Amino acid sequence: MEWLQRMTDAIDYMEKHIEEPLDIAEVSRIAYASSFHFQRMFHMLTGITVMDYLRKRRLTLAAQELAVRQVKVIDVALKYGYETPESFAKAFKQLHGISPTAARVSGQKLKAFPRISFQLSLRGDQQMDYKIVEKEAFQVIGKVLKVSTRDGENLKRIPAFWTECNREGVCERLCAVYKAQELLGICMDMEQEKEQFTYMIAVNGGEKYTGQEYTVREIPASTWVVFTSIGSMPNAIQKVWERIFQEWFPATGYEHADGPELEVYPPGDLNGPDYKCEIWIPIVKK
Repeated sequence: MEWLQRMTDAIDYMEKHIEEPLDIAEVSRIAYASSFHFQRMFHMLTGITVMDYLRKRRLTLAAQELAVRQVKVIDVALKYGYETPESFAKAFKQLHGISPTAARVSGQKLKAFPRISFQLSLRGDQQMDYKIVEKEAFQVIGKVLKVSTRDGENLKRIPAFWTECNREGVCERLCAVYKAQELLGICMDMEQEKEQFTYMIAVNGGEKYTGQEYTVREIPASTWVVFTSIGSMPNAIQKVWERIFQEWFPATGYEHADGPELEVYPPGDLNGPDYKCEIWIPIVKK
């Protein structure tokens, strides 16, 4: 498929220029995508961010150089984008478990993070139903959490955040006060090059709220693509997310519009095989 070649070409460019500062605009241009869409696609397809991929690839190559060549640690650090030996040593030890100096010792075990390649997986065994919805701006109210995507931290922090809000009665109070039938899980303020975003557990409402306990945010008017997840949580919705980025985006003429993503949870048994919820993603036509 054409998108597969574009993603491969983008990887080729990053690998060729791996010793240089990342030019995400050029990488995205090669992939024929906006900077936001390319980085979001990359993260959803690979499970790591573009920045995390480059960091691990650079540290892999740095370890190889230290192990086989008589080079100074400071020279290797500067070559792969680290301003000081201390910052390089910290990142190096986090990945390899040893210091850069120790990597010189014969027989040391080092970790190799391989170059990523994209492969086409032909599914076609299950249709993907969706709808396109135009929706005006609306307000939401709830609790917010700033999370990092580095090393998959968001995958641990967000479930813990839901557990905390349920335990403290936040979700129940929000639904009661604002007569909401649905809870929203919102990813917003995505700063992909900083590897962080804001996650919000919310309900519709909050127009007249003046208190301090909750945060009120406006979701901008957008064109949305809406998918339905059916099955027990979280496995069912995770599979839908995978298919959206592996199948739907590559097969359509749409891109992510660089806006909040919503998961809409109605009342029901989240562990039940028939539980239905929705994913809303803002889109633009390429």
